[in-house]
Amino acid sequence: MLEAVWATALGRSDGFTKPGPSIIFLVAMTLSMIGLASAMRSIPVGTAYAVWVGIGAALTAGYAMVTGAEPLSAVRVMLLLGIVGCVIGLKAVSS
Repeated sequence: MLEAVWATALGRSDGFTKPGPSIIFLVAMTLSMIGLASAMRSIPVGTAYAVWVGIGAALTAGYAMVTGAEPLSAVRVMLLLGIVGCVIGLKAVSS
């Protein structure tokens, strides 16, 4: 989830000119990297990174659609669910 937080904050920081979103970006990015490093202790690097990026991208895009920052459509939702399904599949076969 932290990847979605930092990605959204980065977009709202206006090139790091707004202090609030910039600080949120830095804190969330740091915590997100700590979480990724922790996950890499117990699952393969490729799987950990794919899960991190896939879930982060899906949550970021989903949040943008819910807030109206990006258009919402059935096709977009289905494609995001496809990403989540693939991430679950990667995790399932890496065990």
